[in-house]
Amino acid sequence: MMKRYSFMDDYSEGAHPKILKALQDNNFQQQLGYGNDDFCLKAANLIRQTIAAPGADVHFVSGGTQANLLVISASLRPYEAVIAVKTAHIAVHETGAIEFTGHKIIELDTADGKLTPDIIKPTLIEHCDEHMVVPKMVYISNSTEMGTIYTKKDLEELHRFCLENDLLLYMDGARLAASLVAREQDLAFEDIKDLVDVLYIGGTKNGALLGEAIVIFNEKLKIKFRYSMKQKGALLAKGRIFGIQFAELFRGNMYLDIASHTDKMAGKLAEGIRNSGYEFLAEPQTNILLPIFPRNIITKLKQKFLFHEWRNIDSDNVCIRLVTSWATEEKHIDNLIAII
Repeated sequence: MMKRYSFMDDYSEGAHPKILKALQDNNFQQQLGYGNDDFCLKAANLIRQTIAAPGADVHFVSGGTQANLLVISASLRPYEAVIAVKTAHIAVHETGAIEFTGHKIIELDTADGKLTPDIIKPTLIEHCDEHMVVPKMVYISNSTEMGTIYTKKDLEELHRFCLENDLLLYMDGARLAASLVAREQDLAFEDIKDLVDVLYIGGTKNGALLGEAIVIFNEKLKIKFRYSMKQKGALLAKGRIFGIQFAELFRGNMYLDIASHTDKMAGKLAEGIRNSGYEFLAEPQTNILLPIFPRNIITKLKQKFLFHEWRNIDSDNVCIRLVTSWATEEKHIDNLIAII
């Protein structure tokens, strides 16, 4: 067990007790494999109902990198590329998985981890002939790696731009729940189906033991998708493990209730940091906080907490990343605030 409390991520704990109970309660039921079990079918239907998309295809996979690799490689021709921000998960934390499939990531600079039509436009102009890859997909995360969110207006503008320029729009929803319950958010589950071609709904970072749900709206992207899953090792024999968890998460309002606690803890932490006189690299909106501290404060924090050092600001100050989870207890927030 770690002696220092971790604010490194939102998956350091195991799984929500209700999910563990559901796994235990159904342990001895015999089921079909490879996602054809009753639990996966039920979970897929619950997701379709929640997002008001009865025609969507739903596929369960083990993790975010696998979801991104599958969606991007299955959606693009060999000469097509995906556009993403430089801080995107596919650009920084996936060991070149996308490039390994033969697709270039066109990385763009942004201040807040978000893409806009104005940021993307120059790339489309620049890639003008057969000597360059063809930009075909726009990859966004909601929330972003910086904890910022895409609102309904943001997504509508991107969607319209992508339609006008024959681009696919893919949303990485590893932390979608935290985004949807954010205080400034006006985007709802049922809005998403009309604004993106494909997304994945994150379970790993929202109380599940593991697992993500890929949801495909674009008819062209649905074709033979399970073949891609099998080829890349994503079609698990015991797919029931995913189905049981997502059926529990989407029964009632549990999926968003978990995130509400996560964001509440982050909100209290952000308020304490701000009241102590410190600023943030990006405006706190979800469960990822990027406060800027003097190095002496960071040295003290390291004695009791684990976290990532995100970026050096100058010789005296560093931006760190603090992440809350479904299991974060208020006492740990109080302890950190007391130190700063």
